[in-house]
Amino acid sequence: MTNNKNVLSWIEEMKALVKPDKVVWIDGSEAQLKELRNLSISTGEMEELNEELLPGCLIHRTAINDVARVEGRTYICSRKKEDAGPTNNWEDPQVMYSKLRTLFDGCMKGRTMYIIPYCMGPIGSPFSKVGVELTDSTYVVLNMDIMTRMGQAAFDQLGDTSNDFVRGLHSKAKLEEENRYIVHFPEDNTIWSVNSGYGGNVLLGKKCFALRIASYQAKNEGWMAEHMLILGLENPKGEVKYVCAAFPSACGKTNLAMLIPPKHFQELGYKVWTVGDDIAWLRIGPDGRLWAINPENGFFGVAPGTNVKSNPNALESTKKNTIFTNVVHNLDNNTVWWEGLDKNPPKNALNWKGEKWDCTDGSKGAHPNSRFTAPAINCPCISSEFANPQGVPISAIIFGGRRAKTAPLVYQSRDWQHGVFVGSTMASETTAAAAGAVGVVRRDPMAMLPFCGYHMGDYFAHWLEMGEKLGDKAPKIFNVNWFRTDDEGHFIWPGFGDNMRVLNWIVNRCEGKADAVETPIGYEPKPEDIDLDGLDIDLGTLKGLLNVDKDLWKEEAKGIHEFYAKFGDKLPKKLSEELTKLEANLNK
Repeated sequence: MTNNKNVLSWIEEMKALVKPDKVVWIDGSEAQLKELRNLSISTGEMEELNEELLPGCLIHRTAINDVARVEGRTYICSRKKEDAGPTNNWEDPQVMYSKLRTLFDGCMKGRTMYIIPYCMGPIGSPFSKVGVELTDSTYVVLNMDIMTRMGQAAFDQLGDTSNDFVRGLHSKAKLEEENRYIVHFPEDNTIWSVNSGYGGNVLLGKKCFALRIASYQAKNEGWMAEHMLILGLENPKGEVKYVCAAFPSACGKTNLAMLIPPKHFQELGYKVWTVGDDIAWLRIGPDGRLWAINPENGFFGVAPGTNVKSNPNALESTKKNTIFTNVVHNLDNNTVWWEGLDKNPPKNALNWKGEKWDCTDGSKGAHPNSRFTAPAINCPCISSEFANPQGVPISAIIFGGRRAKTAPLVYQSRDWQHGVFVGSTMASETTAAAAGAVGVVRRDPMAMLPFCGYHMGDYFAHWLEMGEKLGDKAPKIFNVNWFRTDDEGHFIWPGFGDNMRVLNWIVNRCEGKADAVETPIGYEPKPEDIDLDGLDIDLGTLKGLLNVDKDLWKEEAKGIHEFYAKFGDKLPKKLSEELTKLEANLNK
């Protein structure tokens, strides 16, 4: 499939290490994929679902000890410890290679090694990058087919001489929890993952390559790899403006990416188009603006809570050629179910562990982190620019978190530097869904805390450098908070489709069509500039949602000082200056 000596010699080296009985090159052809689906079904790795109701769909269960990303076992092994920074686990690369070689030694005896060439980003795009993943899991092959552009075309993109490809080695090995490692060697363009079968740890094109390795590449090559959705907003004149948005988990990122405008906006002719729901690669285009592609080709979404109300487009995306992981198997009609899908749990079903499940016994049927892997092309609101090799021009970058009282509904940064400060201090309050105390503020800069492949202080500096290069063509930066609560703890803002009302003000600001009021934290909308038509919220309530409580923000500033202290002298001075400015504004 390739004459590239860099690829071939690396594969020979890995084969000698893991010693597979058989090697299969994945060409991406439908005939080969069909064979692999049949093999997965015959071995019990997957089960086929109702062909009439869910055509081409499969269900899979991971090992019970292997159901989520393992941040404690995820490493960035840069040659110097300081390059990994205080927010990543680090080990000396030579020590880690030696430890992992022991675990990989002969781990594919009696198994087949699949060689998966794949492209992150559209084939032929100047943004795109190629990876090769070696794996002993058919689950990985079939998921990578949905999530990436997989097969011969990826090798064609790489060419016969390039050494610019990410080397991924994965084995389920013995699925031992105590020997589970997901390790990145940024300087070697290498990812090794062992003893896991869960998507987030083993689909190496996803967070491992597209964020951890790509963020390091991006810093060195002058672009950005970000944990952001990309969305197009079309106005009644048919003009489309694109925005990127970053949110920590449990803040409605996928729901925003596939937003359906409220009735009032639909009647006026507004539309929303999904370019990406999770990752954005951004480069400065020939016109000096920031352009973005979605490097992925599918959605790896959390199933629980996805329903007709919360995200009808995501639900529709799962109706064909989708792989469901750790959900409920409804045996009556051979379909799937999960908590939050509807109020009719199946009577005759197996839970995510494959055990007979009684929906009345109070136990969860689907794992809280159960997933669907769905082709992006299935999404009813997928953008016509989804596969455009040049990407889309970005007008605004939006940060957000889950804050009960502190952050207002929306505010705009004063400039790019201030916007980097806003992104670097992003935080969410813990919910009952997470272990530990509720309401604890967790900092997650740019929603990249678990995904930045190098020192976060250097990452902030890279953001500031990008702003300097962009100059007056830089996107405007905003912060949103859909999660303000009243004194009883109820959400005040309705969220979901109504977030369009805020997005509309953001786009109007980018086009110079809306006014703003200066506050100590940045620019806010005049309440009358947010269209409330058809909404059961009055201007007084909206004013409350936009209120900036100086005492709460003084507490916030203390928390930022504490967080920034982690980065020592690597913290860019410009961010310290922004913090000083915030405190001065609050004391005026």
